Amino acid sequence: MSKGSHGVNLHNHKIMDTPLDQPVLVLNRLWQAINTCSARRALTLLYQGHAQVVATDGEKNFSTHDFLSWRHFSLSNPEPRMLQTISLKIRIPRIIVLCLFDRLPKKEVKFTRLNVFERDKNTCQYCGHHFERNNLNIDHVLPRDRGGQTTWENVVCSCITCNTRKGNRLPHEAKMQLLKKPKRPKWRPFVNITFAGGVDDSWSHFIDLAYWNVELGE
Repeated sequence: MSKGSHGVNLHNHKIMDTPLDQPVLVLNRLWQAINTCSARRALTLLYQGHAQVVATDGEKNFSTHDFLSWRHFSLSNPEPRMLQTISLKIRIPRIIVLCLFDRLPKKEVKFTRLNVFERDKNTCQYCGHHFERNNLNIDHVLPRDRGGQTTWENVVCSCITCNTRKGNRLPHEAKMQLLKKPKRPKWRPFVNITFAGGVDDSWSHFIDLAYWNVELGE
């Protein structure tokens, strides 16, 4: 950070035992979680005017702060997670929102069990009934030992009863019919953000922490 309109030169500050490597959740301009960054990077973006801090009162009420506002907020609402220098005391952000960036990362939908169930809305694609996920299977429309591949276009969500009934056959051979032809989804899954040290409670509104992030494959 360089000296700017706020009259503070952070380069010249002696930082004392500051958790600047702690992760901060990054939201794009549309308030969608896109990444994490270090607290050091978050404060740099805040100081440069490229981001604002998102503060929450724990009741899903959010407010945003620029650098000057965040300094004042920190003085009136101190907490243990503070950056303290010779002439500056400021809270370490937990969430920041970018002021201009509104894109999601260019990333294909992960081919995971959760996303197959999400695509098929937890509904057996043979009988049409909705089930809890622990009562569902992944079925290969064209069985694997008959050349079927584990792809978006060849797997569907199925209940245990229908999966057993179909067995090692094509749907029409078992006198069964798919609700719809399986396709690669075009929506984006929940952003999967992982790091050592746990997840801050304030992030839960923006990310799904139960994301099943295991790639399906042969």
